[in-house]
Amino acid sequence: MEFSITQLLENFSDDKLVTPKAIEKKLGISDDNKSVRRLQVALDALEKIGILEKDKGRYRRIQEEGLIEGRLRCSSKGFCFAIQDSEGAEDIYVRESRLSNAWNGDRVLVRVTKDGVRRRSPEGEVRLILERSNPTLLSTVKLVEDSYRAVPLDDRLLFEVELVPDDETPDLSAALGKLVHLEMVRFSLGNHLPLGRILQILGDDAESTNDIDLVCCKHNLPRRFSAKALTAAASLPRGVRKADLKHRLDLRKTLTVRVGNASAISIVASESGWDLGVHIPDVATYVGAGSALDMEARKRLRSFFLGDTVLPMLPEMNVFNQPEYLTMSVLIKLDHEGNLLSFEIQPSAILVRANLSYQRAQQILDGKDTVDEDAPSQEIDTEVEELVHLIAKVGALLQESSNAIRLVLPQTPSQEADEGVRGITVVPLTLPISGAVTEVMILANKAIASHLQSLGIPSIYLRQVPPDQGKVDDWTKLLESMGISTPLEIPDQVQVADIHNILQQVNQLEQDTTQDILKYLLLSMFKTNEYVLTPSLHFGLGLIDQPYVHGVFPQNHYGDLLIQRILHTVFEEGRDRRSIRIKDGVNLRSSSAHGQVNWSVLPPETERQLIEDLEAIVLKLNQADALYHRSISDLDGLRKAEFMRSHTGENFYGIITSVQSYGFFVEIESLLVEGLVHVSSLKDDWYEFPLINGKGRARASTLLVGRRSGRQYCLGDRVKVQVKGVDYYRQQIDLVAVSPQSTPEGDRPLQAEITAESNSDAMSNSMSDEEMEDEFELDEE
Repeated sequence: MEFSITQLLENFSDDKLVTPKAIEKKLGISDDNKSVRRLQVALDALEKIGILEKDKGRYRRIQEEGLIEGRLRCSSKGFCFAIQDSEGAEDIYVRESRLSNAWNGDRVLVRVTKDGVRRRSPEGEVRLILERSNPTLLSTVKLVEDSYRAVPLDDRLLFEVELVPDDETPDLSAALGKLVHLEMVRFSLGNHLPLGRILQILGDDAESTNDIDLVCCKHNLPRRFSAKALTAAASLPRGVRKADLKHRLDLRKTLTVRVGNASAISIVASESGWDLGVHIPDVATYVGAGSALDMEARKRLRSFFLGDTVLPMLPEMNVFNQPEYLTMSVLIKLDHEGNLLSFEIQPSAILVRANLSYQRAQQILDGKDTVDEDAPSQEIDTEVEELVHLIAKVGALLQESSNAIRLVLPQTPSQEADEGVRGITVVPLTLPISGAVTEVMILANKAIASHLQSLGIPSIYLRQVPPDQGKVDDWTKLLESMGISTPLEIPDQVQVADIHNILQQVNQLEQDTTQDILKYLLLSMFKTNEYVLTPSLHFGLGLIDQPYVHGVFPQNHYGDLLIQRILHTVFEEGRDRRSIRIKDGVNLRSSSAHGQVNWSVLPPETERQLIEDLEAIVLKLNQADALYHRSISDLDGLRKAEFMRSHTGENFYGIITSVQSYGFFVEIESLLVEGLVHVSSLKDDWYEFPLINGKGRARASTLLVGRRSGRQYCLGDRVKVQVKGVDYYRQQIDLVAVSPQSTPEGDRPLQAEITAESNSDAMSNSMSDEEMEDEFELDEE
């Protein structure tokens, strides 16, 4: 069992003594001597350097003053900053000579050696490397005398790796001059070079390598399942058996359809309004805790949707590819306005009448008989068509009663009908049915969350906090430059209502392309969802006092699978009354139990173990989602860079979205691609921030002014730019401003099938050197 120092130290809190055996259990270390020995070596080392102290065979954490935990963000010039997790905390400047062989991205403990003064950051030195972030690297291979060296593609990793041959690549000469994916065998040790072995030879360079391969190798994403997991998946039953129906609702006669990759849906009109069913695949029944399939799922923790390529969390489970399969159904009663009246959550079995793509479902709504290549033709009966119309109708009602932030953008539908990793519902412009299905899935998640909270069951909830006020201020400056009013209900504290009011004005702008740019910038401001152990707010969904969980995709999210296991535990072990002397109990599967339970539903040992399991997994779930977000951002950036590289030298129109001392960023219309116009490319004058009252210059301004001509480049201006160059791997696009007199009319906007979850995340996942220097006021003495 592999573990990091970070994971090891997470077991120490509140000055308590902890035994090695307890740590072994929490880390999932088996009884094999090698893993136990590695743990003991780590404990001894931490004791020796003063991080832990030992007392009668047990260990406790020593809280040392001036010792700060953070993640290194480095420059290609060698200096780094240790970035703390807490909001508003100062970043610690670390010189190259004080990194102690730590690399960019590593999680470290830093000792502060010099306090910050005025606008200068405090300085420090790396005391301990807690977690390595580069177990594998993308590198090019060169020959140095009689040894082969790998040079990392990431220019913030300023070292070479000595390569060692192995069974996969016994002849290292085959990799000479090639781009390779290597695995670290040993990190830097004193003056000795790090050692690595080649996992895969990819191609001549990054540009000639498949973009999916680049992303998977950079983030070390697993693409193969173990033989045990594949065998376990193949041995699952292929359909619903008679014994499976015991203690389940048999809903196989209920008309049910699947749209896209969402859970199956059923809707029937009733006197009170609507009977809505969301039928979630019952993955927990087939993937037991500790099984081969479960161990494989815990390695990945979620599926990765990279364009048309899917890296699934679980091997294909044919049991869910049949029309009949087992489900966990959320059966909801709505009134005629779409308000939730009551619900039940029931283990069940269903029979899916039709599986429809979003495109085919939209064609049914639009009354079209033709189908496109992405929506294979299938016979659709009248009942299915009526159900699709009901889904659209109920989805529209849910949308009207929801306070969620919702963006309509010209992009392809997400692989999952949910709020997305950013916590914001994004509806494709041409597929409104996707938005309706998403509303239904979110409602089911809300119902599950309220049920678990009302019964007092330990669970994992989703939280999303408001975006950083600094980013909001930058966005509102851009909006105000376009004439959009942006008063906040509470000064310096954005509310959901503020976003709604601003979006109403954005939707009234004349240019659709400008609307799209502003919406993408809004989307990029939001932080990713976060798993937490207590009910919390979800800003993007407008849920301030209402809990939210993610539970409708257990085949793709380990957190959803845990939610499903928790529900099974409640139904199988939960106590429906305070004591056996009470005649009538509550229905633990129904919302009718809400407000009626004042006892512990789960047995004490079951609840204790559940809490312990959730505490152990929640951080890993967040790390997996963060990795997914970086991966999809990288793929999106690579594809944009590839597209723009083919249009080098061409002119486009765009909007100035950010102004810095070193230049300004332009979002190209229609393409939603961002590039930098560097001040050095503005040859007609010397451009700088304007003077304040004739004295000092602003550190943050909305315009650059020519010193001689007085010409201005202002935030929100529409400008013509030319693509000067593209760094494909780093996804950096260099633009130059084009004088209106220098080129003929007829320049683009150019329409292109390029879409994004975020338009601001680059493959380097860091600021440029100029941005770091501009922000932190470096003292390079």
